[in-house]
Amino acid sequence: MLRLVTLLISIVLQLIAAIFALRLMRVTKYRASWVLISLGFLLMAIKRAIKLIQFLEDDFTFYLTMADDWLAVVISFFFTAGVFLIGEIFYSLKRADIDRNRSEKRLLNAIIQTEEKERKRFAKDLHDGLGPLLSTVKMSISALLNPNANIESKTILKNTKMVINEAISSIKEISNNLSPHVLTNFGLVSALKNFTHKINEAKTVTIQLFSNMENERFNSNAEVILFRATCELINNTIKHAKAENISINISKHLRTLTIQYNDDGLGFDTDLTENNKKGGMGFQNISSRIKSINGVFIINSFPGEGTNALIKVRL
Repeated sequence: MLRLVTLLISIVLQLIAAIFALRLMRVTKYRASWVLISLGFLLMAIKRAIKLIQFLEDDFTFYLTMADDWLAVVISFFFTAGVFLIGEIFYSLKRADIDRNRSEKRLLNAIIQTEEKERKRFAKDLHDGLGPLLSTVKMSISALLNPNANIESKTILKNTKMVINEAISSIKEISNNLSPHVLTNFGLVSALKNFTHKINEAKTVTIQLFSNMENERFNSNAEVILFRATCELINNTIKHAKAENISINISKHLRTLTIQYNDDGLGFDTDLTENNKKGGMGFQNISSRIKSINGVFIINSFPGEGTNALIKVRL
């Protein structure tokens, strides 16, 4: 009785091991080593089943005994070959770990470069925008304080007021670039409409924006990331692609938001960009930010055929 219980328990445990091993074959991409080990577990369960039959029927005939012996040989072969080949899995894991570390370093470099680029732009805006205006105000006030000046005070005050208004407008513009008030108050679509309208006025490129959303709001962090990502795509097109037209389609279906971006610019080889450690930092930055909100970013481009980008986010 004790042997019967032992045989049943061993069969059940080996079947469970075989089932889990077979289920893991997809994870290991059906590598030969794991397939052999999985089959070994399965054959072990069959071998124990033969032992159970022999025990229950008290049948120790030549054929059952030979089948049991040959199963032992096959199982030993499968496990030996599987263990010999399993180094491939560990090598793949190590290689994946190395690739992940490299990607993390490239991503970190992309973030650092983007932040540094924003700091430089902010400093340049302050220096070039506010600096001359405040210097003019200072000169005007100095002229008013000069008792020997022959310029009418009203004219100086009028010019000073005009310069101060320009300084206020410049501060508003810089503030809006850092954190667009339209995005904060009215949402993603309104902010992008405002942004693209300014670019269309400059007639650098023609941007068409389509959307089935109006002032619909969602997570503020997602709104900011999607706004920055779309603006980065537009800036890349203007800076590098020499495109004449840009098309942006923002749509929402159930709880999935999709942004489709197309331009008719020069295009580029995405494989070269991905393999170049110094290139494609903008796209890497976009991808990392989209991933942070559980989204997907796909970029497709070919030389001479423009650029297509797709952003999908589960809200």
